[in-house]
Formats: sequence, structure tokens, C-alpha cells
Amino acid sequence: MATSLSLDEMKRIVRHQFEEFVNNKNADVLRDTLTADFFDHDGPGGLPTGREGDQQMMRRMYERMPDLHVTIEDMIAEGDKVMCRNVWRWTDIATNTRMQFKGFVLWRFEGEKIAERWATVTAAEAAKGG
Repeated sequence: MATSLSLDEMKRIVRHQFEEFVNNKNADVLRDTLTADFFDHDGPGGLPTGREGDQQMMRRMYERMPDLHVTIEDMIAEGDKVMCRNVWRWTDIATNTRMQFKGFVLWRFEGEKIAERWATVTAAEAAKGG
């Protein structure tokens, strides 16, 4: 099934997804933004998972990284896909060190929701500039 959403509408949903799911610590938003059979090709530990697996992963991250915040640096859309370049930052609660990792995420839409996700991230490192 293709999507009838415009490129701007898909980008808005992805921005909303990051803002709610990561920055506002609202794992329940996935019910609104992901299809019931959503497939994450690069889920927790690099293993494929679905919507519930991603919710569980993020709830664990909320506990370990209470100030976790993602910033979208770039976003492009074409066809039924949106690609983001982003930076995730948080404070390591054991060392009080600001940390970060960078990533690229590709989202594919079906209908009005996200159906698939692929991601590549760097190793965590001490944060630079923020």
C-alpha cells in the first residue's frame, strides 16, 4: 500500500515522532504514528523488532538517560520515504558526562503511518558543542 501523504506531511509526522517519542518521553505515540505491523530493521541491539520492541527499548533509555534529546540536523523526503540526519545527546548519570551519538534514519510510509525504519548510528562519545 502506498501513501497519499505529501512530502511535507510525511516530514511533519517524522518530526512529531522524534519530538514526542524521544524528547517528550512519550512511548505511547507509536500507536498513532506506526502501522500495526511496523517493522524496525535496526531495532534494539541491531535486531529487527516491531512497535512494542521499540517502545520497550525507549522506556529503558528514558530511565538511563532522563535528559535524552534528539535534534534533527537535516531531513529530506522522496516518494514514500523520509531520511533524517540527527544527533542524540544526554548526560551519563554515572559520570555526569554529556554524551552523544549521531545517526541516519530512513522511514517508509504506508497509508498515513510509518511502516518501516532503518537506522545507522555512531558509537556514543563525549558530546561536542551542546
